[in-house]
Amino acid sequence: MELVIKETLEKLLDLMKISYSSVKVTKESDKAYYTEIQTEKSSLLIGWHGETIAALQHLLKCLLWKNGLHSEVQVILDVDHYKKRQEESVVRLAERKAEMAVSSGREVKLPPMNPYLRRKIHLFLAEDSRFKDSVTTESTGEGVERQLRIIPK
Repeated sequence: MELVIKETLEKLLDLMKISYSSVKVTKESDKAYYTEIQTEKSSLLIGWHGETIAALQHLLKCLLWKNGLHSEVQVILDVDHYKKRQEESVVRLAERKAEMAVSSGREVKLPPMNPYLRRKIHLFLAEDSRFKDSVTTESTGEGVERQLRIIPK
């Protein structure tokens, strides 16, 4: 499966005439693959607030599904560790806001974010020993305005 993902992404990048130094695919679980592109054109592939990388990830998934990849399989596309840095930043924000919710006894809202980052925060706070018994999380809103609430128990 890793080879199919790698070859599909490389063909897509070649068609887009985007040079890259490497494409690496790592199996994270039975249903998840992490794909990293190393390139000097990272800003072109990431786009404004990650819009281009999100579109490219969607396109890659569609191509893989068309070629027989089961739709439940998740493929995360990253360019020069952009998403990893973004995830780390959002988790640090969630930590600070969860501490604030616990100490104040009030719910705290995080800014709107995409489903992938909201899920990361939900899982982080549900599994972290400091917060799993003291806060709960809930997503509210619609579309691009959907945000996460951290609620003290």
